[in-house]
Amino acid sequence: MKVLIVEDEIFVALHLESAIQDLGCEVVGIAPDEATALELALVKPDLAFVDLNLRDGLTGPQIARTLANQFGTKVLILTANPAQAGEKFDGLLGVMGKPWNENELAQTLRKVLNAKSDES
Repeated sequence: MKVLIVEDEIFVALHLESAIQDLGCEVVGIAPDEATALELALVKPDLAFVDLNLRDGLTGPQIARTLANQFGTKVLILTANPAQAGEKFDGLLGVMGKPWNENELAQTLRKVLNAKSDES
């Protein structure tokens, strides 16, 4: 499974990347802002972990919707402030609070992998 990380705090992003790779998934990139996220989305990731407040401001909600609507990417929002997540939309798997834990992350990845195998 290809995973995109949209997070501007590099240590948080690297920790998430390591946890995702430990679960056998490929991280296609780390995006600290909207422009980078949309560029990396061209590889059509299966899943994106999206923070809300990024280097270019509160762009996470729009990035999440764009990834889901234009690229068919499933989205999990990771944020310290879940109230900023906004309305639900097709492709949104949920909102996970920061700090996240590895069990929650593993359950989410398994859920996406199972959904993908059901589509095949």
